[in-house]
Amino acid sequence: MLKRFLAVLAALFLCAATAEAPAIASSAAPEVEININISSQSMSVNVNGWPYGRWKVSTARDGYHTPRGRYRPFALRRVYYSKKYDNSPMPNSIFFYGGYAIHGTYYVKNLGRPASHGCVRLSPENAAKLYDLVQKHGLSATRVSISD
Repeated sequence: MLKRFLAVLAALFLCAATAEAPAIASSAAPEVEININISSQSMSVNVNGWPYGRWKVSTARDGYHTPRGRYRPFALRRVYYSKKYDNSPMPNSIFFYGGYAIHGTYYVKNLGRPASHGCVRLSPENAAKLYDLVQKHGLSATRVSISD
């Protein structure tokens, strides 16, 4: 009797486990959350709710503006040059609003303080990591939040 009970229990457990497995797998869609804080001139990146990185950035200096809000990026450009600002290099660009992008900069000494025309600048190494991460998970699974 006990043997039969354990067999039924095992069968029920197996059915429950296999019935839930597809739901768990499908609900685990990748999510890349990029949070930029203007006051601290920093960026934190989470993937599926887990910390991935925290880096210094440069946002708009006096006379310019970095837009605040929540955005879904719409374009990736590994190699890009600004059409508006003297063909300046913008490596590993992630465009999130009009011509505004998160991108690498070679002016790394300015990271941690406002220095840009409005884009969000990162070190070239961190910009490449972020670009690869967004490319891997997809634009539709990525969110950019910019706050004071």
